[in-house]
Amino acid sequence: MADFCKISFPGSNFVPITLECHENLSEHLTIQNSPVLFGCRTGICGTCLVEIIGNIPPPQLDEQEMLETLAPKNPNTRLACQLDLTANIAIQTLEQ
Repeated sequence: MADFCKISFPGSNFVPITLECHENLSEHLTIQNSPVLFGCRTGICGTCLVEIIGNIPPPQLDEQEMLETLAPKNPNTRLACQLDLTANIAIQTLEQ
C-alpha cells in the first residue's frame, strides 16, 4: 500500500494535488496544475525556488549550496525539483 502526500498551493487558484510519497515533483507539476516554474529540473538553475510549509527532509549538499546563494536568509526555501516528499506540504512561490 502506497503512502500519499498532498501538495497545496496557498495564495493561488491551483487546487491541491496528491502524489505518492517520494515522487519527484518536477515530473508532475506543470503550468496547468501549479504556480511552480521549472527550468533545468536538476537543481542547478534555481527556477523552481519555492517556500515550503511543512516537514520535509533537509536538502542534500548540492541543493544547500544553491539555496545559500539564491535565498541565504530564508531557511524555508527549497528547490521544488529536489524535494523528497515525505509528508503533506504547502508550496508558495517566492516574491522576487
